[in-house]
Amino acid sequence: MLALRKLAVGETRLVLQDLPDPEPRSGHVVIDVAAAGICGTDVHIRHDEYRSDPPVTLGHEVAGTIAALGDGVEGWRVGQRVTTETYFSVCGRCEHCRTGRPNLCARRRSIGSFEDGGFAARLLVPATNLHALPDTLAFPEAALVEPLACVVRGLIELNRLDAGDRVALTGPGPIGLLALQVAKAAGARTVMLGTAADAARLELAARLGADGVLTVEAADDLPATVTGMLGGPPEVVIECSGAAPAAAMLLSLVKKAGRFVQVGLYGKPIALDMDQVCYKELQVSGSFATAPSSWPRALALAGSGAVSLAAIVGATFPLREWERAFEAVAARIPGKVLLLP
Repeated sequence: MLALRKLAVGETRLVLQDLPDPEPRSGHVVIDVAAAGICGTDVHIRHDEYRSDPPVTLGHEVAGTIAALGDGVEGWRVGQRVTTETYFSVCGRCEHCRTGRPNLCARRRSIGSFEDGGFAARLLVPATNLHALPDTLAFPEAALVEPLACVVRGLIELNRLDAGDRVALTGPGPIGLLALQVAKAAGARTVMLGTAADAARLELAARLGADGVLTVEAADDLPATVTGMLGGPPEVVIECSGAAPAAAMLLSLVKKAGRFVQVGLYGKPIALDMDQVCYKELQVSGSFATAPSSWPRALALAGSGAVSLAAIVGATFPLREWERAFEAVAARIPGKVLLLP
């Protein structure tokens, strides 16, 4: 089978390699990968801005059908439509594993970074990681359950969004557009902020229900403009872009005693005026990937239509055209770019 792989640390070149199909092992399943999303993390891994253990096949946002069952696997059948959690293995014994936070396990090995991932025709994963897909989700959109679960983790499980909350978000990429929809589903009033290069993405945010969209270059007085759109200063700000200027802007926009929620990754240290956290008595929170509890909530939001994953599908490419796909990501096209292995 063909697989898109990072071969060595320090090497930004990705390579298509022909590998043997994975064999099912005890407690595991093999998935025929129908769709796999390109995450910002994949770009960071390519450039050594996120830890990985090459040679390794990239890709962790996956949907497909079960191709083979290993010994001892029960409750699943060949041909069943599934998505999968990303942790190939964790220690199971540390404080974090035992309290439902395997994402924080120091021995965590995830697909796409430390174990072979979904940018390949077939993928081996533990059967305990599987989630059945509702019939309402086609495969490209079903691959977006994983990023939606990440948003659920950051916005619902680790924070509380209430009806009527005034929310400003930065970064109208796939994560930002999912965060926008989750905030709207909670009853919040929202403004999505971006740069002039995000014009097409901001149009999509407007179609997805944002109460206001704004390019920061277009505002003579950004705080006044955002306050006017929301009916007051934002009580919650959500940074999804992974851009340092966006984080600084949100620290200046959020009201006193408000909440700053970090979702995007920067890939490197950044400088911020953290005195604002003290001066404004802000609550600051971050989230990393998902917990097992995030997935049923994400599937419920997507299955009910409260969050539209189909609207986030931007472009799809066959695996052999992976370079065009990564170029589409760099070009900031609206929505998620996916490979169809």
